[in-house]
Amino acid sequence: MFVAWRDLAFAKGRFALLGAVVALITLLVGFLAGLTVGLGGQSISAIQKLDAQQFVVSPPGSDGTLSFADSAISKEQAGKWESAAGVAAVPLGIGQGQANRGDSKEAVTVFGTNPGTMANTPANNGEIVLSETSAIQMNNASAGQTIVFAGKTYTVTDVVPDQWYSHLPVTWMTLSDWQSYAETIGQTNPFATVLVVDSAGNYEAGDNAAATQSVGGFATYMAIGSFSSEVGSLLMILSMLVVISAVVIGAFFTVWIMQRTPDIAVLKALGSSTKALLVDALGQALIILVIGVGIGLLITTGLGLLVIETAGSAVPFTLSIWTTVAPALILIVTGLLGASFALRSVAKADPLAALGANR
Repeated sequence: MFVAWRDLAFAKGRFALLGAVVALITLLVGFLAGLTVGLGGQSISAIQKLDAQQFVVSPPGSDGTLSFADSAISKEQAGKWESAAGVAAVPLGIGQGQANRGDSKEAVTVFGTNPGTMANTPANNGEIVLSETSAIQMNNASAGQTIVFAGKTYTVTDVVPDQWYSHLPVTWMTLSDWQSYAETIGQTNPFATVLVVDSAGNYEAGDNAAATQSVGGFATYMAIGSFSSEVGSLLMILSMLVVISAVVIGAFFTVWIMQRTPDIAVLKALGSSTKALLVDALGQALIILVIGVGIGLLITTGLGLLVIETAGSAVPFTLSIWTTVAPALILIVTGLLGASFALRSVAKADPLAALGANR
């Protein structure tokens, strides 16, 4: 590593430029990762909070895609599914509409369940539980006040921390109230959108008996249209940025090694082994990557905290190990892979060239 450190000290400007490029790429990748996770959370956080083992939905449509938006479970299907699967399933109605209080209006997602089955469900019909964002947007509505949803007046019983579904804050009502609301928007004999299952059972038997399909884990989130479309696009962009970073770093080190080929030949002529020179060159790349990625990571964290503090839910940004450390490690690994393609010149450098054999 002696040569690597000497070269870094000699060509400060060149390596500072590469370090700045790496830091900017890290900032871009980190911010995009934070927005990806944040946007994903605004589509599925309410479903995640249910902490269910399985969701029972209607079978895929003609395009073969499961969709919460197209799902509708009848009371008969629910009974058949529970009987065949051998476990209880909680009916959950999901809908979207506009709530208002006075002249303030807010688009919301409504979750309807039976009282006592889920944490935020109100105890009685005619009651509703608001998320913080919804309450603020509706003139700071609080417990005991009333709001209007789909032409019906509800009493607010509680305001809870935000949960999101398809980028709308979730409000909670009883299943009976949700069924009444679903009828007003044209659903015929609505019972529930999905069934929520918290225990292990014979899911396949239940699906066969009720003509439904059970999903769990990541497949559940992919059945939510806003999540699947956004995350798929953003992950593709992230992947392209990572590939670009590897190409940029690889191109830089290719030029650098081509310029140093005579020096490498001299070192070989003096007795340096190819292995030692390869380790030296790769170590130099690792130093630059660690410094550049570290600076980019610090900037990303600082700006991310600023965005969270000032923008709130308007810019859904998430800081976690998956949006900071994970992208940083991926960039370091891919950067080293890119740099490794430039090391062929080190292995092929001819010591005889340094001794004048080409003259």
